[in-house]
Amino acid sequence: MTTTLALADQQISDAYIYLLGRLLVLRQQQLDFKEGFQWNRLVHRKPGEVAWPNPNLDVAYSEAWVSVDETSCALVSVPEITGRYYTVQFLNGWGETVANLNERVFGQHPSGKFAVCLKGSSVEVPADAQRVDVPVKAMRVLSRVELGANWDDAVALQQQFDIRSIGQPATPAVPKTVMFEIDALPGVEAFDSAELALDSEADINPGMETLQAHVRAIAKAVEQPDERKRVDEAIRTKAFADIKKAMPNLGHGTVRNAWALPSTSGVYGEDWLVRTLINYGGIWANTPEEVIYYKAFTDTAGKPLSGDRAYTIHFPKDELPAQYATHFWSVIAVDAVQRRVLPNPLKRYLLNKESKLEYGADGSLTLYFADAQPKEAPNGNWLPTPKGQAYSLTFRFYRPRGDVAARTFFPPPLAVQ
Repeated sequence: MTTTLALADQQISDAYIYLLGRLLVLRQQQLDFKEGFQWNRLVHRKPGEVAWPNPNLDVAYSEAWVSVDETSCALVSVPEITGRYYTVQFLNGWGETVANLNERVFGQHPSGKFAVCLKGSSVEVPADAQRVDVPVKAMRVLSRVELGANWDDAVALQQQFDIRSIGQPATPAVPKTVMFEIDALPGVEAFDSAELALDSEADINPGMETLQAHVRAIAKAVEQPDERKRVDEAIRTKAFADIKKAMPNLGHGTVRNAWALPSTSGVYGEDWLVRTLINYGGIWANTPEEVIYYKAFTDTAGKPLSGDRAYTIHFPKDELPAQYATHFWSVIAVDAVQRRVLPNPLKRYLLNKESKLEYGADGSLTLYFADAQPKEAPNGNWLPTPKGQAYSLTFRFYRPRGDVAARTFFPPPLAVQ
């Protein structure tokens, strides 16, 4: 029996963008396990060697996929770290942060053993372990250790993080959903994977029932050639346009000085649009208590950022970025398509407090973004941005404080030179 899909193009677009948020996580999961990941085993990355969009290269990353259930927990070992940022972040299959292990969250137990367990399970954990309950059975893990001025010390600490299982978890199969490139999002074929995507990981956020019902209705309807064609056209004309329109202000974010501050990150509540946009533009975002992100896609004239032009950001002495971060700040450039760092002869991919910055006579700070070093720019203040390259900038403040934590501060505008 042929059934006509009773959804408007806007509803199809919303359902697609909602589903895409899950598919982006599943895409990365499949890539990870293809690389050789094993459940409940931590992979220590060399500094700079990460394989997802818009990474923070200020930290030494370690990564894992972790499984827990009613009869097992994950025992996480965290070394003692002082004077240096660190966290172990756990995210569910939709990109929601479900736990952070660090001194901010566990001030009385900042290091040592943590037993990450499914909420409600009665697994016996070591007496010296801090139990941490989570609402899901499968999670992505990222541990971060600030590199700081001494990378060797950071890497030595990174190597001391570890994960092992208490009990024998029933590790899930990795869902084989549609694969795609970041610069070539799937069309109607996204809905061929919809049932598997939804059934393999419940969305723990409230208010998603209608969207999920629409996703399932579309997945059923596209079995019919006419409806498949109609849905594909709606995706390519409406959904792709909606994503492009929403990206500059990250959905419902605030834009000032051409910098976009998302309404949230890491935990999204009912804001599925922001969740998908962040999964798309820079997966594995953490919560605002840990880091606040600002994104710049254009200059002050509204033109897309390009290596064909030179830009500056000028911070007055009373608004230096260091005052807004308990631990560190950085600004990184990534290409506008794959969101990867920009190759350059200096192998310099970001600016931060370790960049041998030079300050003006009045105590101000000017950062430069250009293909060639501007004559007036100190070398440490210059980030190479190759000619012909479209890109975006991400400003990060780790453990934000002051006006950044209050969400009233925005970086100064990018001025064209």
